[in-house]
Amino acid sequence: MNLSEAIHFSLEALQANRLRTFLTALGLIIGNASVILVVTISLASKDLILNQIRGIGSNLVYASYQAGGQNAAQVQADFVKLADVDAMRQQFASQIVAAAAVMNSSTEIVVNGKIREVTLDGVDENYAEVRNIVVLSGRAFDAGDMSLREHVALLSEKLAIRMFGSLTAALGQTIKVNQLEFSIIGTFREKTSTFGEGEITDETILIPITVMKYFLQYERIEPVYIQVRSAADVPRVTQAVTQLLQTRHRPGAAYNVQNLTAILETANQIANILTIVLIIVSAIALIISGIGIMNIMLVTVTERTREIGLRMAVGASRKDVMLQFLVEAVVMSLAGGAIGIAIGLALPLSVQLITNRVRVPISPLSILVAFAVSFTVGVGFGLLPARRASQLNPTEALRYE
Repeated sequence: MNLSEAIHFSLEALQANRLRTFLTALGLIIGNASVILVVTISLASKDLILNQIRGIGSNLVYASYQAGGQNAAQVQADFVKLADVDAMRQQFASQIVAAAAVMNSSTEIVVNGKIREVTLDGVDENYAEVRNIVVLSGRAFDAGDMSLREHVALLSEKLAIRMFGSLTAALGQTIKVNQLEFSIIGTFREKTSTFGEGEITDETILIPITVMKYFLQYERIEPVYIQVRSAADVPRVTQAVTQLLQTRHRPGAAYNVQNLTAILETANQIANILTIVLIIVSAIALIISGIGIMNIMLVTVTERTREIGLRMAVGASRKDVMLQFLVEAVVMSLAGGAIGIAIGLALPLSVQLITNRVRVPISPLSILVAFAVSFTVGVGFGLLPARRASQLNPTEALRYE
C-alpha cells in the first residue's frame, strides 16, 4: 500500500463517521484557532502599547530637579534654568533633534461665567515637535512668538470646546491670564494622552515661555525634554545630560533624568510573557485534542478488528495496516488544524475590513507552527493506535465479534 492509497482509505473511513470525525477534530479546530488568535492579539496589543508609549515622544529624554537644597536660596539655585537648556542644545547639537523647555504653573480664568483653575504651561517653539503635540486648529508657537514675547496662547481641546463651543470658534478669541490678555492662535491635544500625569491636563493653556517666566517668582524648568536623533544614542545622551546638570550646579543637587527606553523594554517583556502564557494555554488545548484523537483511534481499531484481520488475510503487511491508521489520524488532525487556522485568520482579517484605524498584524510563523503542531499531534497521538492495529493477530482478528 502506497501513501496515496492510505490517504484514500483514510478519507473513506473518516467520511463513514462524519459526526464523530468532526467532534474529534473540534479540539484541534479550537486549539489552532486559539494559537492564531493568541499570537495575533498579542502582537496587536504589543504594537498598540509600544506605539502609545512612543507617541509621548520619539527617543525622548526628560530631566528635572529632584532634591538636594538645604534652604530656599539653594533650592532655587539648583533648579534647571533656561541657560541649562541652551547649554544642552549647544553640547548635544549633533546628537539631538531639539530640546524643549517647560515652565509649569496654574492659574484661574473665567469659564462660562465661573472662575476655574486650569494648568498654565510656558513652552518654547520646539515643544510641539518634541512632545508630539497635535495642533487641531490654528498654529503652534514659532521663534518670533518667543523673541517678541507675544501675548498668544494655545488651548487644549477640551478647554477650547468648553469655553467657546468648538475648536475653530476659539481661534482669534482672547482670554485673560494674570491680568494680561492673550490671543488664542491654536488648539491642541496630546498625540498620546498622559492622563494628566505630565504637564498637560484636559484643561491646559500654553503660552510662550519668554512671557511665562515673568509670572513666576523664580525660574524653574520642569521638565526639559530632549529629542535624540538615534535610539542608540538615548542612553548616552541620558547620562551626558545628568553630568551636564551636575557640573553646572552645586555638588549635592540631584536631578531626575530618564528616558522611555526602560518603559518600552518593560512593556515589551510583559507582552512577551503574556504571549508565552497564552500560547501554553493553547498548547494544553491541543494536547487535550490529541488525547481525544488517540482515544477515538483506539476505539476505531477495536471496531474495525475484523476489517484489519481481513486485510492481513488478503496480503496486507503489518506496516500497511500501521500506515493506514497513522495516516487516518494525521488526516483528521490536519483537517481540524486547517479549519482552525482558517477561523483564526478570518477574525483578524474581518477587523481590518471593518476599520483601518486598528492594525492587526498576522504572524506567518504562527501559521507554520499551527500546521506543524497539527501534524505532530496526529503522528504523536496516532502512533499508539496504529501500532496496536498492526500488532493484532490476523486469526484472532477474523474471529472478533
